Amino acid sequence: MLVRIVKLSIQDDKINTFLNNFDTQKQHIRHFEGCQFLELYNDKHLKNIFFTYSYWDNEEALNNYRHSELFKGIWAVTKPMFNAKPEAWSVDKLESLK
Repeated sequence: MLVRIVKLSIQDDKINTFLNNFDTQKQHIRHFEGCQFLELYNDKHLKNIFFTYSYWDNEEALNNYRHSELFKGIWAVTKPMFNAKPEAWSVDKLESLK
């Protein structure tokens, strides 16, 4: 399994648009083949900073999503809302405690 963490910095006046778009697309992303889990976080103090956190079967599944028409459409809408370059990490989960 691959965990993908993406940091997104959104223009203040585009936050609601970003959230509405995420709400519209989240089920499509979550049910994309190979996606096991999806969450969206908002920084506690910086209201324009968001993080997506997702689990993928493997790197191939993530890359299939990143090259899909779904991702291209979401990216085309989201990219103009950024006020800084997005950052992304692909990580392996080593431990999980509940």
